[in-house]
Formats: sequence, structure tokens, C-alpha cells
Amino acid sequence: MRLFYGWRIVGACFIVASFAWALGLFGSSVYLQALTTAHGWSIAEVSSAITTFLLVSALIQQPVGRSINRWGPRPIMLLGAASMALAVPLIGRVAEPWQLYPCFFLLGIGWASLSTTAISTTVAPWFERHQGRSITLAIMGASLGAIAGVPLLLFAVQRLGLGRGLLAVGILTAVVLLPLIVLVLRYRTPADLGLQRDGSAIDAGGRDSLLFPHIATALNRRRLLWSAAVAFALVLTIQLGFITHHVTLAEPFLGTAGAGLLVSATGVVSILGRLYLMRIVDRASVRRLACQAMLAQTVAILAIGLYPSVPVLIAASLLYGYAIGQVTTLGPIVIRREFGADAFGAAYGTAATVIQLASAFGPALIGFLRDALGSYASAFLVAATVTGTGCACLYLGGERHQARQR
Repeated sequence: MRLFYGWRIVGACFIVASFAWALGLFGSSVYLQALTTAHGWSIAEVSSAITTFLLVSALIQQPVGRSINRWGPRPIMLLGAASMALAVPLIGRVAEPWQLYPCFFLLGIGWASLSTTAISTTVAPWFERHQGRSITLAIMGASLGAIAGVPLLLFAVQRLGLGRGLLAVGILTAVVLLPLIVLVLRYRTPADLGLQRDGSAIDAGGRDSLLFPHIATALNRRRLLWSAAVAFALVLTIQLGFITHHVTLAEPFLGTAGAGLLVSATGVVSILGRLYLMRIVDRASVRRLACQAMLAQTVAILAIGLYPSVPVLIAASLLYGYAIGQVTTLGPIVIRREFGADAFGAAYGTAATVIQLASAFGPALIGFLRDALGSYASAFLVAATVTGTGCACLYLGGERHQARQR
């Protein structure tokens, strides 16, 4: 039996995600640590430049989703891969703080074109029965990016220096991603291969027979959409801030090598979180799963704020990391489940813009709170409040009796 081509799409997106998260989201913590160490610039100064990359990404979420729907993923992801492969070496060549901004602007284009919106929009047309599992598996590459990407970035910078190390990483990115995208991501939907979603043959009417009933109606669609958008915006604002500052937070407790290992371990447990999610997501309430993950993150960062110490930092980082894998993945899955495949692009494009516009300020927010309050511990007490508010918003905005997959 031939493998359904949709799973090849998922595999390619897995590799794309591993590079995107390693060099974009998780890589930002390495850039923050390396640039402040190499140049003596303040944490807030570099964090503000990193915020540029997140803002740029947020502003082009809708164009990315619409362009993939219209032209397919290949041209958009090629642009993203080229942008990221160029931006990373340029970050290693900056000599003045203002030069960081165009570098992170370019990185933002790459991140938007290779991350959650692009990947979920690419995968969504290919699956119905396995809608949650396929998106979860594709985005699981983000965990590989954390496990391998951060330690390799740190190793490259320490062994080769900031400039040559990031140049080597940029070359590797181009060599791996560009051919992969050209060869695999050449089809837009299973209809291009004469198939329905999940690989079934097209029926006599030419229609996909595996439609999963959504719950969004004219009466509740605004509440469903905006409660999810606001909730994930609040939680991911803190999550992006945590990830960006993770190395800098852990270094005084564990040293540079130990901080890198902790970030790597956080990526390992995020895979465990995604593996568990992949097993249950297509038969469970996705809002409830997301609320549970958000509650775990609230507890983790509250513990760091109240009891800053090596054992608490390690345990809380692992708990937070386990939930990272689920929160990052469940955003598009909630929208996909509640709005259906046909409305997914427009609905998630709107939600992703709100989420990324808000979360873009995460690194700068944590940096500002740390400088203003005098420590990461105090900053994380505020962060726990924000995350808990997002959890409550998601829970209160959902339907109490959601339809489940049969």
C-alpha cells in the first residue's frame, strides 16, 4: 500500500519546523545571550530588536495564509527559507545596535513563512479524520529545533565565533530547506492527485466525504474566535518571552553549558507533550486540553517567581516545556476543529495576526519587567498572572458541549 502523499507533506513540514523554531523562536534566546555578551549591549536593547522580528511576522500572517491557499506552499516557504538563511549570518555581523533591526526584520519574514500559520495551512487541506494528529506531528519539528538547534547554535558561536558560527548555520539552512521545499511541496491539495483528504478516492460526486462537523455558527463564531485569539495571545506572549530569556535566566544558576542543556531538556519534554497530544487530540475536547496546558504553565512560572533556585528552575522549566509543545500546537487545532477546513484559512489568519501582534512584545515585556523590577523572579510573578488570565479566557469562551469526532 502506497503512503498517502499527505504524510510526505507532514514530514517536509516537520523538517521545516525544526529549522524555523531553532533559528527563529528558540534561536532568539541564543542571539540575546551572544549579542549581549559579545557587545555589552543591554538585555532590554537586544530584546527590543528581537521584538521587531515577531512584529513583522505578525503583520504578514494573513498574507502568508492567503498566499498558500492561492499558490500553494512552495513559493511562500522558499521565500521564508531564503530570508532566514540570509538573516542569521547577518545577525552575526552587526557592529551597532541599530543594525539588529533590519536583520530581525528579515528574520521575521522567514519566521512567518515557515512557522505555525504556514505549516498548518499547508497541512490542513490534506486531512480530516487525522486533522489534529497531522498538524501536531508537523509542528513537532519545533521540539527537534529546541533539542538540537539551541545547543548547536551555542556550539557554533562558541567554537567558531559569532560571525563565522552563524554564517555556517545560514549555509546549512539553505542547503537543507531549499531542495526539500522544491521537491516535496509541489502539490496544494489531495485533489491534485485525484484523492480526498486522508487519501481516500474521490467519490462519484467529486466531493470529500470525510467532513468533520464544526460548531461555529453565526451566533457563536465571534465568541469562539476572539476568546481563542485573546487567550493564545496572552499565553504565547509570556511563552515567547520565557523562551527568549531562558538561556539568560538559567545561565547564572547553571552556567552557559548547563543553560543550553536545560533548554535542550525543555525541548525533549515538549516532544513528550506533543506525543501525548497526538494520541488523544482527535477524540478529545481541544479547548479543555489547551486550558490544562495553560494551567501547567501558570504553575511553572509562578514557582520560578516565588522560589528561584536551581531545583525549582529545572523542575519548572521541564513542566513549562511539556506544556509548550501542547500550547503551540493547539492554537490552530482549536480553530480547525471549531470552524472546519473550508473556513480555516480566514479564521486562523485573523487569530494568528492577533496572537503574533500581542506575543511579539513578549521578549521586550519580560526584559522590561526584569529591568524595572530588578529580577526575573519578580517579572515571572506578573507573567503568571497574564498566563492564568489567558487560561480563564479560553475556558469561558468555549461551548460547554462541543461535538466530538466519531
